[in-house]
Amino acid sequence: MRGILFDMDGVLYNSAELIPGAVETVRWVRKHSIPHLFATNTSSRDRSALVEKLHGFGIPAVEDDLITPASSAAEWLRQSAVGPIALFVRPATRREFAGLACLDDNAEQGAAHVVIGDLGTHWDYATLNRAFRLLHHNPGAQLIALGMTRYWLASDGISLDVAPFVAALQHATGRVPIVLGKPDARFFLSAAERLRLPPAEILMIGDDIDADVGGAQAAGLKSALVRTGKFRPADLDGAVRPDVIWDSVADLPRWWQNTAR
Repeated sequence: MRGILFDMDGVLYNSAELIPGAVETVRWVRKHSIPHLFATNTSSRDRSALVEKLHGFGIPAVEDDLITPASSAAEWLRQSAVGPIALFVRPATRREFAGLACLDDNAEQGAAHVVIGDLGTHWDYATLNRAFRLLHHNPGAQLIALGMTRYWLASDGISLDVAPFVAALQHATGRVPIVLGKPDARFFLSAAERLRLPPAEILMIGDDIDADVGGAQAAGLKSALVRTGKFRPADLDGAVRPDVIWDSVADLPRWWQNTAR
């Protein structure tokens, strides 16, 4: 292994609680000049806010150290989008889409692209139905998912993420989503390009057996599953098999040194 992708929530911290050993592990990675990125499926805030959160935990970072579904989607839309964009993302995430032709939040027609992120408690029937109407009224409109994470561990417990709402819209419209985030291979391959390493030489560290581990392996990366965050023992009963399992990200330095021998 020559490079590392760190998932963030569930690997470095749980919501507002730092995972023991995370700061020391990232410090060790940097001390040994190991190429790395923070590859998160978080779409509830932009990279500047995520950098600020890392700083609050004592982990130095800049925006270019992060790859997120929102930043990936915004880049893809700037290169490929033709027509207006309807954003279903929180206000904190909108900065990533600055300069793009976005519809008013009350529009129910006219979208060429409908972008679905983690709205959390901002979801209600009217909001989901507006997304449905935007897709229904334009059979050519693209449904874009900011990742396909099913759920995450919030401060008050397990909570729905993006995938269930995308699945509802897919079922109602028959539209197959374009996924710009984990577990889509393009997300991991984009990270590999930024690290300038072959996928097979990169280790993805995550707590999500499907989005992190399964997605990484499908893209040709190696994977480490941590027993923190949303991990449940039943995760190990399915078809996806991690390359390595750790109690936490704190196990990385010892594993890395042993593997390098």
